[in-house]
Amino acid sequence: MHDERGLTGPAGAPRGDDRADTGTIYRPGYEVAAERILEHVAARQLRPGDRVGTERDIALALDISRTVTREAVKVLSALGRLTVRKGSGVHVAEPSGRFATDSWSLFLPADPEQVRMLFEVRRTLEVAASEFAASRATPQQVRAVRDAARRSADAAENDDFDRFRQADEDFHRAVAAGTNNTFFESTVGVITQLKRQVLTIGLRGDQSGSLVVAAKEHTDIADAIGDGEAGRAGGTMAQHIDGALVQFQHEIRRRMLSVDLPSGHPQAGPHPESR
Repeated sequence: MHDERGLTGPAGAPRGDDRADTGTIYRPGYEVAAERILEHVAARQLRPGDRVGTERDIALALDISRTVTREAVKVLSALGRLTVRKGSGVHVAEPSGRFATDSWSLFLPADPEQVRMLFEVRRTLEVAASEFAASRATPQQVRAVRDAARRSADAAENDDFDRFRQADEDFHRAVAAGTNNTFFESTVGVITQLKRQVLTIGLRGDQSGSLVVAAKEHTDIADAIGDGEAGRAGGTMAQHIDGALVQFQHEIRRRMLSVDLPSGHPQAGPHPESR
């Protein structure tokens, strides 16, 4: 029998709805279900456009309640990973980015190794983008970078994670636009969407903590681009992305171990900011 609150494990114990008094981390059932659906897609090697099945098929295959399956499909549809076609069921979504192919449909946002690989590509790409932007960006494009950096600083000052995340995405897209290279813009756009999935599925709900460091790095990168200093822009961007990767990996591993470390604990790292 399905547990309507979430998922059921081999012995009927709920998965994804663990409470604090059990010593494990609470994760909404739909969040864990979304992660398992993506694993299901990857295991079957489904490609963009392939049919996953009906919501009922998915619920039965993964032993998830219909209610939670429906919520998970809605989340994955909003993230651009699945599409629901009337009369046909659930399909793997076609990526909107020009160069996103198999990596889009097979990406697992709660897998530390895949997050590492994503950030490896991101670092290489965005360091180069910031260096090119320092020498190519028009005054209008520099203003767009500075504006996004300022908005991220305002959001950080108010500890507003949602506003910060939007400003962060705008900032990295603006830097890519400053390269005046459509391939940089398109690829950074795809990476930004994948990073959003990590935040939504792998790290959703961890919105406390300081965003000030990331916002300060945005400002430093924007200043370097505005001053035309490619080396400084690239170096600061590298530091920015490296710091974010460490935080993301720490938090994902903490969740995988289901250890709810208290605030201030020596092993409780800073919030994985949307850098």
